[in-house]
This record gives sequence, structure tokens and C-alpha cells, in this order.
Amino acid sequence: MQLHLKCILIASLYIAGCHQNTGNSNNNGVDTATAAPTTVAVTETSNGSAFKKQATLAFLSKSGADTLRKIDIQLAQTDEQRADGLMYRKTMTDDQGMLFIFPDMEERAFWMKNTYISLDIIYIADNMEIVSVQKYATPLSEESLPSYKKAKYVLEVNGGFCDKYHIAYGDKIAYQ
Repeated sequence: MQLHLKCILIASLYIAGCHQNTGNSNNNGVDTATAAPTTVAVTETSNGSAFKKQATLAFLSKSGADTLRKIDIQLAQTDEQRADGLMYRKTMTDDQGMLFIFPDMEERAFWMKNTYISLDIIYIADNMEIVSVQKYATPLSEESLPSYKKAKYVLEVNGGFCDKYHIAYGDKIAYQ
């Protein structure tokens, strides 16, 4: 038993010595070069923010007669939610997407900064009609991807989604 306690004591002293302050410290004695961040988002995961299903969205053909595809969506309605978007996520299924809802109709432009997955960015007018699509957006790119037309909604889905499910200009969406 005593040998076990001695081993624990020696290991503790060794670990304490390894983490000894090297002079790069703040007033509380924490080594700022290795200190962990003090704030962590509750929804943060190793895959970025966790997906939260908030609605279901359907893609409707131009004629409105056929439903082309249904997906689960997370909504981005506030400035903060729209700024974060799908940044830092490593994966997303074809059954998921994020719908950005803006208060007005304006020409929009998105970029892929801090976004690790290729996306199709679908711009949608206030009448729910798709007015523009930017396909296969390059991950981590800071290139502006404009709508070229006024849009109130922007939907982000996996890159290649529009080609795979035949989603195009003039098709419509409906969500609830």
C-alpha cells in the first residue's frame, strides 16, 4: 500500500513540475500559452455546432405538382445565427440543411470562411421561388458567392444536392 501511495506522490510531483510556470503568465499565474479557453459553446462538438431540427422543408417542382425532396432544416433567423451558419461543421447528411431567414428582399452574397464541407447555396425570393444557386461552393474559401437577384431566404445543403435531386431555378420551397 505504501509503495502505491509513493508512486502516486511521485507522479503528482512530476506532473506539477511539467506544468510549472515558464514566465508567460497573467496575474493569476496561469500559463497563457497553454491555458484552455474559458468559454465554450454548449452546442459545440468536434463536428462543429450540433444540428438542431427546427422545421421540415420540401422542394416543389416548377409546376407545383411534385415534391422533389424533403429535408430537415435548422433555422438561422438572428444576425448571430446567420453569421455562424454552418461554420466548423465537418459533415452534414443529404437530409439536413440550414435555412437563413432575412427580414427583407436584398441581393445576398455568402462565403465559405470556416466552412469545412462543400455546399450548394440556394437563394430564394419572398414568394418561395428559387432565384439563384451557387453549386459546389469550395470549403474554406473567402470568395463571395452572390445571388445576382434579390432573395429573402438562403438555403445551404450539401454540395451536389441540387444536381442529385434535380433542384433548379424556378422550383419552389415550402417549410413548416
